[in-house]
Amino acid sequence: MNLQTKLTLSLLVLISFISSCTTIPQSTSDHESRLLIEKSFGNGIVLEFHFEKGKHHNHPSFAIWIESLEGELIQTIYVTQSVATRYYAYGDARDGSWLKVPDPAARPASLPYWLHRREIGVAGQLPDPDNPLPDAYTGATHTASFNMLAETKESLPDRFKVLAEVNQPWDWNGYWTNDKFENEAEYRTSAQPALIYAVEVDLNEP
Repeated sequence: MNLQTKLTLSLLVLISFISSCTTIPQSTSDHESRLLIEKSFGNGIVLEFHFEKGKHHNHPSFAIWIESLEGELIQTIYVTQSVATRYYAYGDARDGSWLKVPDPAARPASLPYWLHRREIGVAGQLPDPDNPLPDAYTGATHTASFNMLAETKESLPDRFKVLAEVNQPWDWNGYWTNDKFENEAEYRTSAQPALIYAVEVDLNEP
C-alpha cells in the first residue's frame, strides 16, 4: 500500500479553551496561506492537529475521533462533508462507475471502520442528504495543508486514543488495479482500502 497517497498526522494536546468554530487563513513560516479550522464542542481539552499535504494528495475522505483505551467511542471530532452528507463531487452511475457530476451516493467503503463505530445502535444507517451528520463536526475536504484546533465536549480520561481514518479516491496502482475485485462494487469506488492511524495520549505525560 502506498502510504504517500495518504495524509500525515501529528497531534499536540493543549489544555486551553476555544470560544469559536471558524475556518480562517493562517500564516506559516514559509509564507504560504494555511487554513486554521476551529471546532468547539464544550468545555473539555483542546486537541491540535497538523495536516500536511503530501505529493499525491487528492481529495481524501477522512474522519477523526476519540476512543477509550478499551475501544469505546467517546466523541467524533471531524468528518469530511461528502461522507457526512452522502453527496459526492462524483456521483454513482449505479453500474460501478463514476458520474462526472455531483450526486448522492452510498459508499460505505469510504470510511468503513468509522462508519461502523459511528453506527453502533443504528446499524446499517448511512448519512444521506436528508439526514446528514451535524455541522458541528463536519467540513470540506481541504485541498491544501491545514491546522485544526478542536475542543472536546467534556473532560477526557487521563489516557485515551485519537484515531484518524483516511481514504483517498482514485489511488490505483500496479497492485491495486480497478479490476482486481470485479464483483465487489464497493471496491470499484474506493480503490485502495482506507488506512487508520492511532495514537495513545496520556495527559499525565504531556
